[in-house]
Amino acid sequence: MGKPTLHDVAAAAGVSYATADRVLNNRGGVAKKSQDRVRAAIADLGYQRDITAANLSRRRQYRFAVLMPAAQEGFFATLHADLEQEVAARSQARQQITLTQVPPFDAAALTCALEACAAEGYDGVCLVAVQDPSVDAALTGLRAQGVAVVTLVADSAAQARDTYVGIDNRSAGRTAGDLMRLAHRGGAAAQGQILPITGSLNARDHADRYAGFCDVVSADLRILPPLETGDDPDILEQALCRALRANPDITGIYNLGAGIPGLISALAGTQQDDRPVVISHELCAATRDAVAQGLIDAVIDQKPAQEITAALAALVALSDGQPVDPLAGQITPAVHFKHNMPLQSAVGPEEGA
Repeated sequence: MGKPTLHDVAAAAGVSYATADRVLNNRGGVAKKSQDRVRAAIADLGYQRDITAANLSRRRQYRFAVLMPAAQEGFFATLHADLEQEVAARSQARQQITLTQVPPFDAAALTCALEACAAEGYDGVCLVAVQDPSVDAALTGLRAQGVAVVTLVADSAAQARDTYVGIDNRSAGRTAGDLMRLAHRGGAAAQGQILPITGSLNARDHADRYAGFCDVVSADLRILPPLETGDDPDILEQALCRALRANPDITGIYNLGAGIPGLISALAGTQQDDRPVVISHELCAATRDAVAQGLIDAVIDQKPAQEITAALAALVALSDGQPVDPLAGQITPAVHFKHNMPLQSAVGPEEGA
């Protein structure tokens, strides 16, 4: 027997299809005896409602808001482009998705955007979170209104959202640490001085990556104070050039944020024999070229298209009152070197990070 239908439920309960439908949708007007028979038939047959079909039949319109850091290039520009493709595809499924860009790492701006979402009556909100009490309070307020909350890339406090979609950032930092330790084998560890570069340690993803990296390398290598650049390429380039001039003993750089053009410009000014080992996040055209040129040694990719698809699927499920498996939002990152670089996507050009 195939998947049971509502017609099967009605027949097993000895009621009409219309009566079974009224019980299923809690519309009332059905005697308790008939309600009990319908519910018993649902349990006996293992009937599961097709929520997508039901929503289409009711012409339900989902309204979702996505809040992301503003970006003209790099990882978040790629994330924006992937979202735009999903917006076009999901309009057929009656999903209206609004993208709002906020300044990177700006908790006040993000809080204002979340408060605006609360006034708009969205079914769900997806955001790149910033660690801040005001952000958590705004998210808690949305959930109290029945709005589904999904964090993407960077998480919030667990109690402030329904689910998180993205990589395990602490694990990604540990992976970078493993790579850095491998590069410093053979006596180099004693002299190793490692420079982390971050956008902001107030961002949960950056803080977790940094902590994971330190977990692995701190026993063997000297970790210098991190450069916080706000993911601004110009600030990164200037700060890194100053650091390299001041400390020629830097043997490793871990770029755990964005600002890739600044990183590449600074490294291009170094001599190849004196160049430190460089590990960076985010696969894009700029990092591809930098790996090919020997400026960057390894890139950790968090698969933005997969993240967007999983986040929107979670919003739909939560809006329908369905449970979401936390494992469904876990993205497994990929580590790319010069000789295992994947082919570039033919869907639009990649931009620098």
